[in-house]
Amino acid sequence: MKRKGLRHILLPLLTAVMMLVVSACGSSSNAGTNGATGSGSGTEAASGASQEPASQTASGGTGNGEPVKVVWWHSMGGELGKVAAQLVQDFNASQSEIQVEEVYQGSYDESLNKMKASMDSKSGPSLIQVYEIGSRYMIDSGAITPVQQFIDAEGYDVSSLEPNIAGYYTFDGKQYSMPFNTSNPILYYNKTLFKEAGLDPENPPKTFQEIKDAALAINKTGKTGASFAIYGWFMEQFFANQGKDYVNNGNGRSGLATESMLNSEAGVKTLTWWKDLVDSKAAINLGRKTDDTKKAFLAGQIGMTLDSTASLRGIVDGAGTNFEVGTAFLPKADAADKGGVIIGGASLWILNNKPEEEQKAAWEFIKFLAKPETQAYWHINTGYFPITTKAYEDQRVIDNMAKYPQFKTAVDQLHATELTTATQGAVMGVFPEARQLAETAIEEAFGGKDPKAALDTAAQAITDKIATYNKTVNP
Repeated sequence: MKRKGLRHILLPLLTAVMMLVVSACGSSSNAGTNGATGSGSGTEAASGASQEPASQTASGGTGNGEPVKVVWWHSMGGELGKVAAQLVQDFNASQSEIQVEEVYQGSYDESLNKMKASMDSKSGPSLIQVYEIGSRYMIDSGAITPVQQFIDAEGYDVSSLEPNIAGYYTFDGKQYSMPFNTSNPILYYNKTLFKEAGLDPENPPKTFQEIKDAALAINKTGKTGASFAIYGWFMEQFFANQGKDYVNNGNGRSGLATESMLNSEAGVKTLTWWKDLVDSKAAINLGRKTDDTKKAFLAGQIGMTLDSTASLRGIVDGAGTNFEVGTAFLPKADAADKGGVIIGGASLWILNNKPEEEQKAAWEFIKFLAKPETQAYWHINTGYFPITTKAYEDQRVIDNMAKYPQFKTAVDQLHATELTTATQGAVMGVFPEARQLAETAIEEAFGGKDPKAALDTAAQAITDKIATYNKTVNP
């Protein structure tokens, strides 16, 4: 799958297309602007005192006395970056054959652009963290060695990996990258406002209609019922929760996606409901920034919002003693819908323009990061999901769950999701720009445009951009 003979032809074409895509979406506050998960700020998840990871060992390298150097590019800024740096320090201290150097490269978009620019000079990383919507590009670039190659070579046991997490990064039965930071969206609600509005704080809304009913009840208290950021990730999640694909060809997994399905029944139903919430004043529109809705929620101004599970600790700690934070599954369009949520976040990719021993060393570091004890440390200090089920047996995770019982909602929602093409997540080479176009359609609907017409325009634009991208892959 390396296709080295094609890379010098294919990569420049792909890079030119993707540079246009990234520049087009650079203004988004949600599209990986600072190393975020699906939701926004890269520093939103980490709070509280740092806890030490358990002692671990690793092996790898050439055995000639000189450690193999692995350069890891990542997009974990702020407090998240400190946790990532601690993981590297612990790995390096655990053995002497491999030395990992972690380098923060800015946002996901910035890091990916730097990787593209480095390919011919080979000055780039051995290992890179790439957001989930960059997966199609990474595969098409021919610049990576799928982790499946290392899994097969040593019979590495993947049975404890969360299937709904690993599933996103699996194509045609092959796992291309290793999940690292993972989240999904949940409903956050103010239990105090629920009580004041005469609502049952232990029975949060589960459907679109129940969201509106609860929001209108909260409005009577003088507060605003809800606010959901205009974020394309949420639209994608509402599709999955209805069990519907976002693009054709099995959500781009049975073949390259060629058509956006944003304007299908699932999209129209979602945007019609969302627009009605705003038009009826059950919800207030605070724009594209998830941080703005989060601030309003923490100020007690709105009763409900959507945000990433990685925001949970920050939201619970931010609410403090002012009000009790409740959490619930992402609402469904209809109670009978059989769907679930898609994971967000990023994964780790091994670059194939590095010597074999360096790639193997990168794999050793990946295995260290995937260990249950490492994942336990990562989870409790960031709020991201552990990628392995065994991490939940760690006493630190058990204690953290007791301190933050709201996180059980996130875990239950992940485990309740059946892996289908809808919940596995769409893949397309122009995903960042597609999110921007979806957000534009939502804004247009809020501004008075018919939801179907707004989605028709966006879907056609996305389809056209997919066609342009696909020509670089299959000229």
